[in-house]
Amino acid sequence: MAVQLTEKHREYWRKNLAVTAVLMVIWFVFTFVQGWFARELNQITFFGWPLSFYLSAQGSLIVYVLIIWYYARYMNRLDHEYGVAEEEEK
Repeated sequence: MAVQLTEKHREYWRKNLAVTAVLMVIWFVFTFVQGWFARELNQITFFGWPLSFYLSAQGSLIVYVLIIWYYARYMNRLDHEYGVAEEEEK
């Protein structure tokens, strides 16, 4: 049984995939790219610590939380815009 998607459904998924792709690129940069350049980043200090250590220990975690927060906020707005939001409990 094949489900027919309307243009509204396709637009919803295009927006969803676009924001997911952007956030995944940000995640990749803060997870792998900063580790790749760790030696170069060690020459810069941030609050007395090498920048690569700070980015790995603190900065990445902050970015991960911000990615989750932004995605949840964006998807809630998108769900309401396209009428697919879950009902809130009272």
